[in-house]
Amino acid sequence: MSTLIFRTVAPFITALMLLFSVFILLRGHNEPGGGFIGGLIAASALAIYGIAFGAQAVHRAIRFHPLAIAGFGLLLSCLAGLMSALFAVPFMTGLWVYPVIFGLEVPLSSVMLFDLGVYFVVFGAVASIALALEEKEVD
Repeated sequence: MSTLIFRTVAPFITALMLLFSVFILLRGHNEPGGGFIGGLIAASALAIYGIAFGAQAVHRAIRFHPLAIAGFGLLLSCLAGLMSALFAVPFMTGLWVYPVIFGLEVPLSSVMLFDLGVYFVVFGAVASIALALEEKEVD
């Protein structure tokens, strides 16, 4: 399915889906969404790009091995859970800080760090599976 029209539209669809996945990630703790759904949308975007241009183009686009991305996400999620041990509160208790960035108070939490980790785990795992299937199909 590597038609000229699909190859022309695929980068735009991919960029739009990646942007939407970040939107879903960021709104996830207050409304439906979060790291899992955002990671699935991002992996689906790369699957579309891979169908249009091949697995090698996706490898060049993400620059890291997908399982390394998943491992990084697992590390972030574990750190988010273990941060509560530093403050002597129950495991996975949400911790908040309010730094002022450019004169604007930005609420940051360990919950967001956990969601970001889940995003990377899901993205890396699903992208790894999709790339493996794409590479098998070519052979």
